[in-house]
Amino acid sequence: MGRRPNSADRPISPPPSPQRETRRARTELSFDDQSLLVPLFGQFDANLVQVENRLGVLISARGDQVLIEGPEDSVARARDVLQAMYSRLARGEELDTGAIESLVAMSNEPTLEGIISGESNGPPIMIRTRRKTIVPRSAGQIPYMRQLARDEIIFALGPAGTGKTYLAVAQAVSQLITGNVQRLILSRPAVEAGERIGFLPGDMKEKVDPYLRPLYDALYDCMPPEQVERHLMSGVIEVAPIAFMRGRTLADAFVILDEAQNTTREQMKMFLTRFGQNSRMVVCGDPKQVDIPGGDATSGLADAVSRLEGVEGIAVSRFTSADVVRHPIVGRIVDAYEGPPE
Repeated sequence: MGRRPNSADRPISPPPSPQRETRRARTELSFDDQSLLVPLFGQFDANLVQVENRLGVLISARGDQVLIEGPEDSVARARDVLQAMYSRLARGEELDTGAIESLVAMSNEPTLEGIISGESNGPPIMIRTRRKTIVPRSAGQIPYMRQLARDEIIFALGPAGTGKTYLAVAQAVSQLITGNVQRLILSRPAVEAGERIGFLPGDMKEKVDPYLRPLYDALYDCMPPEQVERHLMSGVIEVAPIAFMRGRTLADAFVILDEAQNTTREQMKMFLTRFGQNSRMVVCGDPKQVDIPGGDATSGLADAVSRLEGVEGIAVSRFTSADVVRHPIVGRIVDAYEGPPE
C-alpha cells in the first residue's frame, strides 16, 4: 500500500507571473502666449492641481514649461487637457472648474481636439450669444449641438445637469440675435411634484414662475439682463405654461418645451402641432422623472419619441450620467438613483 503523497512530493508549480507594471511616462509642454499662463495655471496653481487630482499625475510648472509625470495613459490625457485649456483661453472663452472637469471627462475619448472641433479639419462646434461662446462640454453634447443647428424638431432625453435645456436656450438666443427667428417661446408643464401650487399667493403667472425659473436663469446667462427684460416686456421672449399654447400657430419662432416628461399624450400632440413656418422646436425631458399621475404609461414624451423617432426632420439626442456637466458628484448621484448607463 503506497503512502499518501504529502505536499513535499507534489511538483512545485511556478509562481504566477507578477502583473505587468503600469508604464510610467513624462512629457513636457510649452505655451507661446505667456499672458495666458496665469489663467491657465489658476490661482496658486489650482487648475493644475485639479488636473493632477483627477488624472493621478504630477504636474510641475516653471516659466512657460510644464512637466507631466505619471502613468502613460494618464500623462497623455493630462497633456490633451492642458492643451485644450490653453486653446480655450486663446479663443477668449472662460476657464472655470466646471470647464476643466468637462475637459478631463472628454479626454477619455479618442481625441479631445476631435471632440471639440466635431470633425477633423472642420470648424469648431459652438454657439455664440451676447454674453459668451458655448462649446461642447461632454461627448453627448456634440451631436445635440449639431441637431440644434440643423433639425426642425429635436427631442433631448436624459438626466438633470446634462445641458439639454441650457444649450437649447443658448441656440434660441443665438438665432434671435442673427435674425433667423423673431420670437423665443419657452414653456413647460406646471406640474405639482409633491407640493400644491394652488396655495401659493399671487395670480397664475406668479404661481407658475417658480416652475419656469430654470428657463429664466438660462436666458440671463446668455443675454444681458436689460435685454431679457425688454424682450419679455415686448413679447419677443415669452415664458409660459404649456396650457397657454393651445390654439396657437408658432411661426418664425424658436420654441422650447422643458420637463416634457410631465406632459400628457394630448398635451404633447397639441404642443407639437403648434409648429409653424420657419420655426424650430426643442423638447427636453428626463423619462425617469415622471411626476404626473399614471407615471411612464401616461407620459407624452415617451409616447411622442416612440412614434416620431426616425421621421424626417425630427432628431433625438439621449444623454446619460456620463454627460452631466455639473459637479462630478451629480453624475454619481444620478448613477446611485438610476444605475450606471448600460
